[in-house]
Amino acid sequence: MRILLADDHGMVLDTISAYLETEGRAQVVAVEDYHQAMKVLAKEDPFDLVLLDLSMPGMNGLDSLSDAIKAHPTQAFALLSGTAPNRIAQEAVERGAIGYLPKSMGAKSLVNAVRFMIAGETYVPASVMADSGAEAETEFTKKLSQREKQVLGSLCHGRSNKEIARELDLQEVTIKLHVRTLCKKLNAKNRTQAALIAKDAGFE
Repeated sequence: MRILLADDHGMVLDTISAYLETEGRAQVVAVEDYHQAMKVLAKEDPFDLVLLDLSMPGMNGLDSLSDAIKAHPTQAFALLSGTAPNRIAQEAVERGAIGYLPKSMGAKSLVNAVRFMIAGETYVPASVMADSGAEAETEFTKKLSQREKQVLGSLCHGRSNKEIARELDLQEVTIKLHVRTLCKKLNAKNRTQAALIAKDAGFE
């Protein structure tokens, strides 16, 4: 399979490329912004799949996704994001994307999802679809800000402050403050307990 991957975070680009090349035996062309991706698409034969990061340079959210689909109607596009609210996944599919991949996915899940989309199916994680449109409806999530939910989700996946900061494009000290606030709100002694409380409440 031949994949075009566009993401401005070098580590994300390298990690996902490595996943796809080693686990999926894919040929990956990696670029760092939306305009480079469009240039590659204009010059080369269609790819089996194009993965676009939602918040990279040149990418004006879902409008740029729509523009890309309009310019290359026979090309399969999917959205990649580490921070987008779940409703974005549903809207991306409505605009013509064939899938949505959270950056928090493990290697095997990512490769399986990519294969699924290349086979012509639409892929959105079940957890994302279940939460879309009802993200702040539970008593547990009502007391958390959108940013706190993002940080808590990363805690549930065992990420360090440095990793969360890089994923959310924030300073590490800001993440520490969010973790401290989360521990207070959840009455947790530490980040591990906060993650356990969240998982017990069905949040992940």
